[in-house]
Amino acid sequence: MSATMIKEFRLPDLGEGLTESEIVAWKVAVGDTVTLNQIIAEVETAKAVVELPSPFAGVVAALHEQPGTVVEVGKPIVSFEIEDDGAGDSGGGAGTAVGAGAVAAAKREPNLVGYGAVLEASGRPARRTRTFAAPAAASPVAPAEPVAPVRAAEPLESKVVETAPGERPRSTPPVRKLAKDLGVDLEAVTGTGEHGLITREDVLNFVGGGDLTAAAQELAGAPAQSVGAQSVGRVPAGGERETRTPIKGVRKFTAAAMVASAFTAPHVTEFLTVDVTPTMELLARLKASRAFAGYKLTPLTLVSKAVLIALRNHPTLNARWDEANQEIVQFNYVNLGIAAATPRGLTVPNIKDADRMSLMELSTALTELTDTARAGKTGTEALSGGTISITNIGVFGIDAGTPILNPGEAAILALGAVRKMPWEYQDEVALRQVMTLSLSFDHRLVDGEQGSRFLQDLGTMLADPGMVLAMV
Repeated sequence: MSATMIKEFRLPDLGEGLTESEIVAWKVAVGDTVTLNQIIAEVETAKAVVELPSPFAGVVAALHEQPGTVVEVGKPIVSFEIEDDGAGDSGGGAGTAVGAGAVAAAKREPNLVGYGAVLEASGRPARRTRTFAAPAAASPVAPAEPVAPVRAAEPLESKVVETAPGERPRSTPPVRKLAKDLGVDLEAVTGTGEHGLITREDVLNFVGGGDLTAAAQELAGAPAQSVGAQSVGRVPAGGERETRTPIKGVRKFTAAAMVASAFTAPHVTEFLTVDVTPTMELLARLKASRAFAGYKLTPLTLVSKAVLIALRNHPTLNARWDEANQEIVQFNYVNLGIAAATPRGLTVPNIKDADRMSLMELSTALTELTDTARAGKTGTEALSGGTISITNIGVFGIDAGTPILNPGEAAILALGAVRKMPWEYQDEVALRQVMTLSLSFDHRLVDGEQGSRFLQDLGTMLADPGMVLAMV
């Protein structure tokens, strides 16, 4: 009978140095047999919901975190019982041997995206030597039970490990920010996390000896009081007057990105109201065309194509300001971002090399992008590398706005609603279909004349699609 051993799988860095992720849902349960690379969980990073594959083939021994829990990168989330065949470590974190004993682990093959470089036998990257207290005896891994919130006044059962003298206290960036916001010196805080890591709870317990102030609770993202189901726009009968929702995941990332953009790039917004009746008539003809049968065509499709054409004559709107290197990066391709409202917040996935696509290809790409975003399945690759963006506020019945630039981009266009309005047409007043375009651009990269000419060319194409022939 072959021996077995327990292997822990630690939450990996799923891309771009993210420090934490939320467990959205488990796709396996304790006792399930899994294969290598089988999807075992969905986790939400600061950008998207990502499917997590198993680094082992074996039996699920324990799930260490419950759905809805925010887990720091490097923390164990699941344990597997695998056969000890001497093959060594193939991913994740360190394993604990059971049965006949452990065989020296070979180096991990980094076959899964985002799992980092090859690790040493310990399953952890090499670090400088630290002084720690002797660890407690290892205990068999057991299925994790839901953990009730711990009152700050109650003693914590986690083991306390002192940090070596002269070393910077170990903590994660979110914990350091929380400590800074609360005015807490981390040198004075004793860490109760693994190997002396200072956790969020350690900082909160340090404040006032356990009685958290309202400000501390708000900064920590913790609810000030127990509330029922979340409501929007109305107070539940007999319910609470306020509902507090932790700021995390996509909402947290979007907020940070918007603040960084608004206070870094000098925004200028210009508006142009256009008679788009000829474009709407063209749209109707295309929908009726047999050549476009099966394609989803909308005003956004035609405006997107017009934007891509206009950028050929106005490339400064397809650029990035590189502050670190003091350079302007001109993109010779267009990754067109489309703002999408999802249940988890605003995302801006982009269509790679959209400038090379035909109208049919662009229609297909837009349909796939929006369907994937609404389903919450957008991958991290689609959320990075955008060069210019469009937001369609017209679907909400809004005419105009001042959109904030997606970080790293020079311009963003907002499409207003198409409305029938009295309009001057051939020296008479007629009922026409009208749209307002709102263009925000980074004034460091785009001068007022350049932004105005781009917007004017775009409006000209939408007012008379035949003018495209004079622009290409």
